[in-house]
Amino acid sequence: MEALSIKKVLLATPRGFCAGVARAVRAVEDTLEIFGAPVYVKHEIVHNKHVVAGLEARGAITIEDLAEVPDGSLVVFSAHGSEKWQYALAKKKQLRLIDATCPLVTKVHLEVLRFLKEGYVIIYIGHKGHIEGIGVLSEAEGKVIPLVETVEDVEALDIGHPEKLVYLTQTTLSLDDTALVIKALKEKYPQIVAPPLEDICYATTNRQNAVKALAKVADLVLILGSKNSSNSTRLMETARSNGAEAYLIDDISQLDVSWLRDVETVGISAGASAPEELVQGVVEYFRTRGVEAEDFIVQPETMTFAEPLELMQMKRENNLSNHP
Repeated sequence: MEALSIKKVLLATPRGFCAGVARAVRAVEDTLEIFGAPVYVKHEIVHNKHVVAGLEARGAITIEDLAEVPDGSLVVFSAHGSEKWQYALAKKKQLRLIDATCPLVTKVHLEVLRFLKEGYVIIYIGHKGHIEGIGVLSEAEGKVIPLVETVEDVEALDIGHPEKLVYLTQTTLSLDDTALVIKALKEKYPQIVAPPLEDICYATTNRQNAVKALAKVADLVLILGSKNSSNSTRLMETARSNGAEAYLIDDISQLDVSWLRDVETVGISAGASAPEELVQGVVEYFRTRGVEAEDFIVQPETMTFAEPLELMQMKRENNLSNHP
């Protein structure tokens, strides 16, 4: 590695695909294998351009509006969750729907319904315009749920002082930034309560904690993930806020060699929607330059989710039709 001083490459664990992403991608793959193309996918199945391109090459068609889908077609809803009215439209168009919404996102949808039914005012912490929050907030059906992203947003809130008040959050937020927003909410509204279980998902938490540890021993951290991936962007920000230089790259082609100047230790991680082959492309880059990657294990991860119920049912029906 001419003129470079890399001595160590550390590979964070956990990294890459979470259970919800793996479930959603597998749902599209299985649907294509069983039923053939085309399979329509509402919104990018996960926020990674390589994953989306790979599925589209096999016959998946990514759309944003169900109006683009011929009646009776097979449609997979993305892992991020969908607006309530989209389900009604899918039924009206007699679409064969496979709902690949991450179960941990579905949990937040259900919390909205529960707390509204119990008379609570809800404050939602999330990124403005993010597809996940749009789906969650659609559950309110006309009731206004204020969305806050920053401490400044909390300071600007004008909702009076409702006795029953709860906050919910997007699943892919920065742990540290969200803690500051929650602190501001509690100071302004002492009566506010938290959801029964943390809404920021286990995968977001575990990957951010791993990157925090990685940033303390690495000069440079490379995060594999696409720019529109919330959780991947949060990993880059987490590394930077914990003392390391960090960059978000889709794949090895985006590595700028100038970043490596005067760097001795490189850390590598990946967002929850980034496939492992992209990580291995970076590992191979360093290996061919004489530096083998070492595992940097912070917390092993074993979580898995069952496939969508609609897909299980379709598989059973397909097996019956093939084996009378």
